[in-house]
Amino acid sequence: MNQLTIFYDPRCGICSRFREWLEQQALWVRMEFVDYRSEEAVVRFPDIGAVKADKECVVLADDGRWWQGADAWILCLWATREYRLWSNRLAGPMFKPVLTNVVHLISSNRLTLSRLMKLKSDHDLASELAHHRPECEGDHCPAIPALQQVKPYNAWK
Repeated sequence: MNQLTIFYDPRCGICSRFREWLEQQALWVRMEFVDYRSEEAVVRFPDIGAVKADKECVVLADDGRWWQGADAWILCLWATREYRLWSNRLAGPMFKPVLTNVVHLISSNRLTLSRLMKLKSDHDLASELAHHRPECEGDHCPAIPALQQVKPYNAWK
């Protein structure tokens, strides 16, 4: 297994934050993130609609195996250099039932929890950026504080 495709919801703050966190980790296995609603998701995993990816995270390996819910979260941890040992512990008989309940609780309430924790989704951030287009002229841009508006070296002469 060399690559994982994580099907996530870019309209969910928790999902987007989990994606950001995973992208910051040192990894044993490459990861790609795909909106579970996209055409790309259907191309990569034709059964994506049947597995209810809107309810729980789905992860697909490059060898065709797939995981969902707590197993998907465990696999994501397993792919990281720092948390692989934790993934083995959480997959064990003592912790797996607890993790399954926690993941189900989070997944079932992810949009509400995202709003309560004020976690912006990828979709929200992209929408905000699309609406915020500063009018910059020459060396002056009102969107950038004056201290950050540094003239190029050749303009100092």
